[in-house]
Amino acid sequence: MIQIAVFSDVHGNLPALEVVLDDIEQRGIRQKYCLGDLVDFAPWGNEVIEKIRNLNIPCLMGNHDERIAFDVPVIPLNKHSEEETAARILAIDHSKKYITKENKTFLSELPFHLKLNYKVGKKHWNIQLVHSSLESNDTYLYESENDEVFQNMLCESQSDVIMMGHTHRSFKKYFNGKWAINSGSVGRSREENRLASYVILTLDEEKITPEIIQLDYPLEKVVQEIEKSEIPNYYASFLRNEKLSVF
Repeated sequence: MIQIAVFSDVHGNLPALEVVLDDIEQRGIRQKYCLGDLVDFAPWGNEVIEKIRNLNIPCLMGNHDERIAFDVPVIPLNKHSEEETAARILAIDHSKKYITKENKTFLSELPFHLKLNYKVGKKHWNIQLVHSSLESNDTYLYESENDEVFQNMLCESQSDVIMMGHTHRSFKKYFNGKWAINSGSVGRSREENRLASYVILTLDEEKITPEIIQLDYPLEKVVQEIEKSEIPNYYASFLRNEKLSVF
């Protein structure tokens, strides 16, 4: 048996990341992967990047990582309210200002995809890691998406499991021995509970068993630090799950 922990979308939330990493450590899981989006929306972008670097955790380039690394302009999204669009621009500009040159270089060199192959007994398991899809790191695929979309991704990647993040909403879908799984978000969950989310994959010779783990973290501490920072208070209210015009 092999266990793998996969997490995504930390978004500068160091306290949430530390809770997730501590939980992984306590479970004795040594294989860890991050699906990207280390920065934006909470004050610890540099600290999160340095934690991932220092622990040598393989990490993908999320759309926010790419934006900060290469100074990509913010394009308003139809799904965002005017309030969220304005806050998003200010928060991303904050990251562009404060993320160090060294950390931007690190983000710029992250891989777009990772394909893993683990051998358990006589069985080889292929696991495809993406931030959001095979073609893009900015495609929104929710649990409600037509099953054919995920089945095509599994077929195209020739994988037994495809792991994704980006939407900040966790799910797992099973297709005749294969899985499409979203790990949710560590630092900026869009789920009602706002908990830090990650996935454990347990690989046996006969099957893969995924488990979505959701954890409390010192959310109020994060909220207070956002309010003290130059990051818009919109993101503090979001974490508190106060009524906002959000998708």
